[in-house]
Amino acid sequence: MAATRVTLPDYSAGELESARRRENFPIAAWLLRPGRREARAAIYGFCRLVDDIGDEGLGDATAQLDRCREELEACYNGQPQHPVFLRLQPVIRRHRLERGYFLRLIQANLQDQEFVRYATWEQLDTYCTLSATPVGQLVLALEGITDEAPVSHSDSVCTGLQLANMWQDITSDRLRGRRYLPLEVLTAHGVSEEEWESGRPTPGNRAALLHAVGRARRLLREGWPLAREVPGLMRVEMATFILAGLAATDAVVAAGDLVFVQKAALVRRQRRATLVRSLFAWRGVEPSPGR
Repeated sequence: MAATRVTLPDYSAGELESARRRENFPIAAWLLRPGRREARAAIYGFCRLVDDIGDEGLGDATAQLDRCREELEACYNGQPQHPVFLRLQPVIRRHRLERGYFLRLIQANLQDQEFVRYATWEQLDTYCTLSATPVGQLVLALEGITDEAPVSHSDSVCTGLQLANMWQDITSDRLRGRRYLPLEVLTAHGVSEEEWESGRPTPGNRAALLHAVGRARRLLREGWPLAREVPGLMRVEMATFILAGLAATDAVVAAGDLVFVQKAALVRRQRRATLVRSLFAWRGVEPSPGR
């Protein structure tokens, strides 16, 4: 009997654009040339697809992610069938993008199916090299940027953004049975796993979360030189990412105990203020530790 072909979720270009606009970390798409916007949109579509498969319970996630790998391979050595990969293939060819970027993102979501609690920062950092840093490296690769310094700064920014997003949404992760905040942080603040998973705003839980927020802020500030290492108006965009990430950590702190029961999201006014600030801030020194 022939094996049943795994069906992947489908997304129209309009659906992907609507999803992109809801992201906490706005992409200043109006700063980009049309060709770059198209390339970024194709990459975003891939990221959205594998993340939704990994997070949203849209079917057999492992089988669907394996199917994504097949479609990705077809982008290099054949003809993909799924709309997301049909949009991605010409971008891969035009910019000579390596498989490894995309394979790591798939691997991150495969890991999410089995590895749901982290013991150390080292483990979480390794996860971020799969789930976060390939995105920034892809953005740089579209511009032909592969030098060590900007890639390293991009990795810091992307990891900081990933952590900020995790700490904004600890409630949703807890309901999925996931705990990204490392056990070593909980232990350092006298918190048991049971206490954290209770979702109660205990003094220990608050202290552990603030500790984690501080790490995200440090990584974002360390990546600030990226805003001067990229060309043209991308400098404003990179500053926007970093300042938006810092604003997200501010939202976690400002939410207080509510962060233990709902997502600490940025409102539209905060997003706009971040973009305006980034128009000028990229020229300056890194944001202060208080941000």
